[in-house]
Amino acid sequence: MLIPLALLTVLFALALRYTLRAARLPDIPPWRRFLPLALLLVAAGASLLRAVEVLEPARLIAFPCNIAAIALAGREIREHRARASAAH
Repeated sequence: MLIPLALLTVLFALALRYTLRAARLPDIPPWRRFLPLALLLVAAGASLLRAVEVLEPARLIAFPCNIAAIALAGREIREHRARASAAH
């Protein structure tokens, strides 16, 4: 039971790190900056459903939203780095 909890904690920490980094990028539209953060907040809300014994929506929503938040934020960060290195 501890290993899945540790993996989910690491996944959430990575998602939080990437989404906050993507939200601080100045050269992209605001909706693209905050979409990963919105997905992360939806995932956190779905995870909180477990506290009130609503397990199925939490299982169906939380993990995919975390993965999508990491993927979108990672893409924005990579594109920002590519634009910055091309400008120099």
